[in-house]
Amino acid sequence: MNTVKRAGSGCYLYAVRDSGSPVPEGLTGVNGATVYAIDYGPIAALVSDILEKRVRPERKNLVAHHAVVKRLMEDQTILPMAFGTIADNRESIVDILKESEALFIEQLERVRGKVEMGLRVVWDVPNIFEHFVKSHVELAELRDVLIGKQRGPSQDDKIELGRQFDRLLASDRDRYTESVSKVLSSVCAEIVENPPRDEKEVMHLACLVDRSMMKSFEDGVFKAAGLFDNSYSFDFNGPWAPHHFVNVTVDA
Repeated sequence: MNTVKRAGSGCYLYAVRDSGSPVPEGLTGVNGATVYAIDYGPIAALVSDILEKRVRPERKNLVAHHAVVKRLMEDQTILPMAFGTIADNRESIVDILKESEALFIEQLERVRGKVEMGLRVVWDVPNIFEHFVKSHVELAELRDVLIGKQRGPSQDDKIELGRQFDRLLASDRDRYTESVSKVLSSVCAEIVENPPRDEKEVMHLACLVDRSMMKSFEDGVFKAAGLFDNSYSFDFNGPWAPHHFVNVTVDA
């Protein structure tokens, strides 16, 4: 398919993949522009024309970007690029492919035939501090001693109680993450641990899973969940493009 390029327009970059594969017919991206491929040897960039030098992270633009990435990953291996990556022109895209060709090829092989699955585990309790008081004797004893003071706990006492809680929180997170990762290691090519997003989050894992192992991954999640009581909630999602497993920085 021939793509008419507007004079003075740049190229919005969605992903890099192997060259030679057709672009899904009718695929459009940011601003409704047609998505097309720019090949360079064994690799190709998936782009669309754009007049703007920057794209605001508005909902319509984010949705358009991720819709393209999601469609591309359905039937091919891709390296997803960060939202808002814009090159000056087609020649700049070729330069990017040329300069990073070896790295792109290496990363494509790393994620070939695989998808990213997310797993989030949280403490499903009304009050996380009270839950820890009930499940950790040392925290309960310290809390009771401080509350039992004649004049009540001082500011320093409260700080020390908070520190003890934080230490136990971190220790439990490490221990539980290790146990879940051990169960999933046999069905995941790689696992990345992301920082907890809030106090109740036990773990937030990104798992690189071979497409042929999707059912095994789901079974593994249920097996891991069986190690925990009803105070914990497991939620897995995907498949996604392998964002957490692509170590490529593009200077467009």
